Amino acid sequence: MHVTLDIEETAGGITAPAGFRAAGVPCGIKAAGRDLMLLVADRPCSAAGVFTTNVVKAAPVLFSARHVKTGRAQAVVINSGVANACTGDEGMHRCEAMAAAVSEATGLSDDVVLVCSTGVIGRQLPMEKIVAGIALAAGALSPDGGHDAALAIMTTDTRPKECAVTVHTDDGPIRIGGMAKGSGMIAPNMATMLSVITTDAQIAPDLLYGALSNVVNRTFNRVTVDGDTSTNDTVLLLASGAGGVRVQQGTQQLVCFERALLQVAETLAKSIARDGEGATKLVEIWVHGAADDAAASRIANTIATSPLVKTALFGNDPNWGRILAAAGRAGVCFNPNGIDLDLAGIPVVRAGQPVDFDAAVASGAMKAPEVVIALSLAEGDGAAVVWTCDLSYEYVRINADYTT
Repeated sequence: MHVTLDIEETAGGITAPAGFRAAGVPCGIKAAGRDLMLLVADRPCSAAGVFTTNVVKAAPVLFSARHVKTGRAQAVVINSGVANACTGDEGMHRCEAMAAAVSEATGLSDDVVLVCSTGVIGRQLPMEKIVAGIALAAGALSPDGGHDAALAIMTTDTRPKECAVTVHTDDGPIRIGGMAKGSGMIAPNMATMLSVITTDAQIAPDLLYGALSNVVNRTFNRVTVDGDTSTNDTVLLLASGAGGVRVQQGTQQLVCFERALLQVAETLAKSIARDGEGATKLVEIWVHGAADDAAASRIANTIATSPLVKTALFGNDPNWGRILAAAGRAGVCFNPNGIDLDLAGIPVVRAGQPVDFDAAVASGAMKAPEVVIALSLAEGDGAAVVWTCDLSYEYVRINADYTT
């Protein structure tokens, strides 16, 4: 189905779609600033979620994965500062207590409340502070509260990450809004990242899950900062239906919805890579001409997680040999004589052979806030893109004394 799309950016983040209110408040988990957010829908929503593939899963991941299987939700509560991971049965009890506190504060059933946490692993949640914060957030809920909510989920993030769009269909507009957090412990396979996305489309839970899974594989699962997959990674999608546009299988409305959802998720994914801990630049790695997409993805991810490549990017050093070495150890067979490589828009390898280039010019090009590495093989039609960042001294400083 060919559909001409009209997608425009919209303000408001997760409260841009009709039918949602949010708040972000300080509850004292962190030394300063907002550290708890609450999102509440005016009516029960279709809901879908995708969660970390890490075997060590935080209590809120287990809790929310179980609850979202019903396909229904009406609230999301998130705390930052403590991850509630590796906390045993007591951690699950405290996660359940968070949902119960939301139920008490909003009048909703606790089985429609989804819970997320982010922060330091191995510490129990300070429930007295969290319960008080939930009550405070419930009283502050607003259709304009999306930005405060995005602020409240930050940990080592240097800026909030939010996005909203409106896509126009034959039946009227569909609005999609999202927020995310993530700066370190970011890798593909539900790259510590959290994201909540909302829409006012009317869509069945199974169709919502299918759209979310497809989009996550093309966006959040293509982000890596440091190659570490978190215990808490979660993406939640809630559809209020308040906009009145019905989205069904095989329709123009579904095409519009999925394309708009992709745009929101890609914007958020890139913002995570751009804000990687200590990062000075966003790096986009394209691999073309691999035997298949899986091979291209494996090569791109290997390049993106190579410390030698990432430190060269930080130093603006056009040491392209590190890129080819990383590609060659990705576990993918290819003919090295078929390699073309461009670095920051400058050809450096053609047909597996070095190309004369001005290293000073290339170094200058690598100082840009966004740098593209484009690797082309001669094996087939496989292609993939991965978003990452450079590796700086600051990354080491942040993570060397994270808990001390």
